[in-house]
Amino acid sequence: MTEPGLEEILELIWTMKEESDTVEKDVLIKRMKPPAKESMLKTLTQDGYVKITDTKVEFTNKGMADARLIIRRHRLAERLLNDVLEVKEDTMDSSACEFEHFLDEEVTTSICTLLGHPVSCPHGKAIPPGECCEKANKEIRPVVMPLTELRSGDRAKISYIVTRYHERLDRLSSMGLLPGVQIRLHQRQPTYVIQMGETQIALDTAIARDIYVRLV
Repeated sequence: MTEPGLEEILELIWTMKEESDTVEKDVLIKRMKPPAKESMLKTLTQDGYVKITDTKVEFTNKGMADARLIIRRHRLAERLLNDVLEVKEDTMDSSACEFEHFLDEEVTTSICTLLGHPVSCPHGKAIPPGECCEKANKEIRPVVMPLTELRSGDRAKISYIVTRYHERLDRLSSMGLLPGVQIRLHQRQPTYVIQMGETQIALDTAIARDIYVRLV
């Protein structure tokens, strides 16, 4: 694994590749934050993490694997800070940057499991899955989970909502189902019925699965 300063550059290359398949060297250098320097990019090239062809920067297999782990740690750290520790958004990213460097593979797996194997960070960017996500160990009840994992009578707070359908998100928002709102699961069958204040709301499984909650 690379040192923190070099990891930041690998992380930046990954996020730029999410925006565009092509990463231009000049654009990358401009987007580097101090104390990152062009010499660090040269170090990554010499150490076999990236290769530069003409004006483009590409990961090697080694660099891709390391960057994937770095991104996974960072975005899981953001989820932990946001969903469990409730750190404010304006300090969340910088805190995650500091926190991620202390996460080894075992701790990262534990955090992922406790959070219910989240698929995206609080900003909606994908979290690369780990082996634990494939195994999805059900023996440990996660801290953050889909609403469908609640038991009847459980009280929970909505952490976030993940859906590809804007109209579904608009509908949930119009009903007052927003992050931070507390609910109680009234029943699971034939549909999920939740209690929110004095109001009961029925949700089908597809919608309930998109709502991630934290037990209270």
